[in-house]
Amino acid sequence: MAQAPKHRQAIIEAAVRLFRQQGYAASGLNQIVEASGAPKGSMYHYFPEGKSAIAAEAVQWAARRVEGTLEDLAGQTGSAADLLRRYASLMAGWMAESGFRDGCPIATTLLENAPQVAPIREAGRSAFDAWARVFEARLTAQGLPPERARRLSLTAIAALEGALLMSRVQASGQPLVEVAEEIAIAFDAAITGRRPGPRQGPIE
Repeated sequence: MAQAPKHRQAIIEAAVRLFRQQGYAASGLNQIVEASGAPKGSMYHYFPEGKSAIAAEAVQWAARRVEGTLEDLAGQTGSAADLLRRYASLMAGWMAESGFRDGCPIATTLLENAPQVAPIREAGRSAFDAWARVFEARLTAQGLPPERARRLSLTAIAALEGALLMSRVQASGQPLVEVAEEIAIAFDAAITGRRPGPRQGPIE
């Protein structure tokens, strides 16, 4: 009898959690299976190519979740800047809830595997492109030329990834919030044609 499809998804989600918290190399197959609650045989049934195949699927699944969150927020906000602020605030909250053990759901896997494992590298490339497109679509809808929107969206994703690492190191969501605010200012400045500069007001 074929294994229940739910076991496949349970393995993927367990891998996402473990890779995010402790990295790819430190997460063994037995640990993934144990965390998933699936029978050990189901791992070999669904992923006969082994751990790298699980990792590629984990990156794709996590990437879709992030993309869905961004699209939902895009429908609730009025500008790319507000979308960025809302998403950064959400991430800061999620990280605090995890005790700052969690970061980007795909970053550690990509850092350890992207150069040498093509399916994982391609999954990561597709993920970052998809996330950036959400911002790009909002920026172009606000009147920004497509190429400028593309570059700013890429900058936003790169900045958020770096801020996630800093937030884990500092055990604080403040880097995420502050970096997002600066990129949001750059978004608005590009749209209005003004050069971004420091905000007015007293420094606390």
